[in-house]
Order: sequence, then C-alpha cells, then structure tokens
Amino acid sequence: MGRDILIDGYNVIKRAPSFQAVRTQSLAAARTQLVALLANRYRHTPHQITVVFDGNEALEQTSHERRIRIIYSRHGETADSVIARLATAARAAGREVEIYSDDIEIQRTATLQGGTALASSALEQQMHAAPRDIERRARHRVAMRQKYGLDTQFSKQDDDEPPRPRRQKK
Repeated sequence: MGRDILIDGYNVIKRAPSFQAVRTQSLAAARTQLVALLANRYRHTPHQITVVFDGNEALEQTSHERRIRIIYSRHGETADSVIARLATAARAAGREVEIYSDDIEIQRTATLQGGTALASSALEQQMHAAPRDIERRARHRVAMRQKYGLDTQFSKQDDDEPPRPRRQKK
C-alpha cells in the first residue's frame, strides 16, 4: 500500500544545490524541474505525491501533472499550513504520511501524528539516487570482483605480503 508523500516545494527548490542554476532562470522552470524529477522518481510506486507551493490567489489552486498533485495555497495561507492539513486528513483516513520540509513545526506535527518527517535534503538525495535494482547490481558486481580478485583496486592482499610474480608465457 502506498503512502502520502507531502513536499514543501519552495523549501526543496531554495535549499537544494541542484536547483540553483535553474532557479536563476526562473522560479517556474525550477518548479517544472522539481515536478519532472518527482514524477521520474515515483513513477512505478503506489505513493500519492503532493507538492505544495505558497500561492497568491484568492482560492487554493490544485492541478495534476504526471501523477503529481500540485497545490498552490491561497493568499494568506502558507504551504506549511496546507501540508499540516493534508497530513492530518491522511492520518485520519489511516494512510501513512511522509513529509519533506525543513520547517521544524511541520516536522513536529507530522511525527506527533505518527508520520515521518524528513528534511528537504533527504528528498534531493532520493531524487538523484540510482534506482534500487541498479544499486543492488552495482554492489553485487563490486563484491564479485573483490571475491575473485579481478580488480586490483578492490583486491584483498595484505600490505605485509609481497605481490606474487606473474608468469610470463614463452
């Protein structure tokens, strides 16, 4: 069963180094990049991803793009308060909640309700990490190269033991 993942969008964009170059172009380009990265990261999962941005309209605006729900808070309401409201509703419905925000009050609220609260830097690491199957295959490859001595960088020779002379074919 999937969980509700709630993300403070501007928190991630403003603090993550990977968004700095795009953010200098425009904030809209940074938002588009964030949504694209999230869609790519969570495309084969049952999780419900919601990105919340601070908005300036009279009403809260909601849209969907590539399985990502995007919410702009209404004027006078912060993204943090929208995230807290969504987390409370999800926990009341019995769903797991995972929140990515650097706001301490939101993190405290999430953990008190039984959810998981992580910093925005943790989300950036997840977005840029290799998929699990590729990571597992890479670890296996390194272990096999070590086991069979195929890579001198990972060989298990002791420092005290001199290297064995190689036989030359005649």
